[in-house]
Amino acid sequence: MGKVLLLLLILILSIASSPLVFSYNVPAIFTFGDSIFDAGNNHFLKNCTAQADFPPYGSSFFHHPTGRFTNGRTVADFISQFIGLDLQKPYLQARTEVVNGTKKNYPSNGINFASAGSGVLRETNKDMGVIPIQDQLEQFQTLAQQNEIDPKLVQQSLFFFESGSNDVFNYFLPFLTPTLDPDSYVQAMLTEAANYLDTVYKLGARRIAVFGLGPVGCVPARSLLPGAPTDRCFGKMNLMVKTYNRGLESLVKAIPIKYPGAVGIYGAVYDVVQRLRAHSKHYGFLDVSNACCGDGILNGMMQCGQEGYKICPDPNQYLFWDYFHPSEHTYKLISKALWDGKRFQIRPINLKTLANLAVSV
Repeated sequence: MGKVLLLLLILILSIASSPLVFSYNVPAIFTFGDSIFDAGNNHFLKNCTAQADFPPYGSSFFHHPTGRFTNGRTVADFISQFIGLDLQKPYLQARTEVVNGTKKNYPSNGINFASAGSGVLRETNKDMGVIPIQDQLEQFQTLAQQNEIDPKLVQQSLFFFESGSNDVFNYFLPFLTPTLDPDSYVQAMLTEAANYLDTVYKLGARRIAVFGLGPVGCVPARSLLPGAPTDRCFGKMNLMVKTYNRGLESLVKAIPIKYPGAVGIYGAVYDVVQRLRAHSKHYGFLDVSNACCGDGILNGMMQCGQEGYKICPDPNQYLFWDYFHPSEHTYKLISKALWDGKRFQIRPINLKTLANLAVSV
């Protein structure tokens, strides 16, 4: 029996490694989160102050601003391209096109609901006019319940979740006084993440990818925080990130038990990025501390594109594009790790394997 199982495992692995055998069983991607994923939703919010719809954002790939908070593509974009899908439109753009009649239906390749500046906690950056994860879910729920999205499409699609970095960063803002201790605050975040999983499953999601936070305590914008070190990462902030990430992975491990028929995977983005920092030259980086675009200490005291900003000659040589966000080169490396990486990068299976799974509908 043991030999039979071993031969079966070898057969599965040999098939999975062949790009000619499988076409990916993924018609669409539905994305939820913050500026790591936002493809331009905030651009359609008149009263939103978290914007990247001006140069030099988008300059390296799209050659114009798209509302993405980087110089090119994000992880959601790269994974879409790996699968062979067109890039997903922001929900608010798709809705506008349907409402004004330029499009008859919502896109069949998925929708991006992410909103820069948002968090898993509803109150995070509420004053900036962003769309919290709860409202992103409501937008998707409305489409699903009104049959604007085919239920079979939903079941066959990938669902991406990445949120929490703004919640963690805001915990350390000097003008906000937290009412919870760090562990209780993280637990409140995890409660909202669990609600996300519960909601999308009930709406038909069966392949769910949850991405942990990167080392938020290393972003150049930490130079804005009184008491935060600028010669090294902010340890207290990264400790909260790691606590949150452990909780996220526990939620993912429970998916097949709590949600029959669903498959969940956890992307260990923190470990992926720390590996890039530790072996920077190997990955083509000359600078993993300063932002390519900005000004002040670490180029982290001003948003890229604001009056007086400075920009580096080659963004591909920088881990960070602006004071908060990775460069396209960094996103591409993260995407490759999540797509076909090993267990220390993404587990229990990678996105490529998840995309090959057949889903019964």
